[in-house]
Amino acid sequence: MRLAVYGSGGVGGYFGGRVADRGHPVAFIARGAHLQAIRQQGLSVESIKGDFTVPAPMATDDPAEIGPVDVVLVCVKSWQVPEVARAMRPLIGPDTFVVSLLNGVEAPDQLSEVLGRERVLGGVAKIFSFIERPGLIRHIGHEPTLMLGELDGTMSERLQQLAAILTESGITVELPDSILLEIWRKFLFTTGWGGLGAISRAPIGILREEPATRAIIDACMRETVAVARAAGIAFPEDIIERTWDFTQHLEPSGTSSLQRDIAAGRPSEIDAWNGAVVRLGRRFGVDTPTHQLITDALVPLERRARGEITF
Repeated sequence: MRLAVYGSGGVGGYFGGRVADRGHPVAFIARGAHLQAIRQQGLSVESIKGDFTVPAPMATDDPAEIGPVDVVLVCVKSWQVPEVARAMRPLIGPDTFVVSLLNGVEAPDQLSEVLGRERVLGGVAKIFSFIERPGLIRHIGHEPTLMLGELDGTMSERLQQLAAILTESGITVELPDSILLEIWRKFLFTTGWGGLGAISRAPIGILREEPATRAIIDACMRETVAVARAAGIAFPEDIIERTWDFTQHLEPSGTSSLQRDIAAGRPSEIDAWNGAVVRLGRRFGVDTPTHQLITDALVPLERRARGEITF
């Protein structure tokens, strides 16, 4: 099975790198200094699960140089999805399928609109990793896990084949009954502490212990649960308690990609995280004042990062 990784940052670089390190054919789509470093020095990963380097991977910013593959792991930022869905057409053969490993809940539908729903699988990446410097991915926390599933909940042959390759590459793979539920479960976790972390600049260990920030995150989760249920997602009654329990076991120094992007002055996924809760809340008639406040507070930084204003 030939893979292409579209977006070779903390998620795509780590998981694609693991597969390539085991000898499977993987092509990496990257850009800028990161791409140049991969071409010149290989793709390196420093990980709590063991360091490794893929010495000479296929790496490009042009999907046409790769051609059709069996599966595309989509690991870009959320605002890039519509453009990337169109740009990946040279990767698509008769039986090619794509796996959305993005944060947020809207990407599978966005990919389906361009490529067809029959080509799209859902996924959830569980890992704390990021680009330490061009060509180097650093993994600092969480057992690297991919949750995968067909959007309709069926157990397909292609899903099982991909899971087998990932497992053989040393990646923990889970195949839940409903990948859409799991996508929303991660969304519930990320939106509260991700948005608040971007404002406070504090890591998750501080956010979960300080009573004031813990209360804000709890309010975010209650709003997200209400929106999810209005959208037809069958969260269990104790989902918030389960999420807090999960959070307690995370590396205390961990930060979200949203927080890191905003701190670095880069465009962020705020519109696909807290902004999406607000947008979907309006669609389903659910009030989301906490997410609205977080989104509004970050608008000036987001507009500056996108070159729309200066200060």
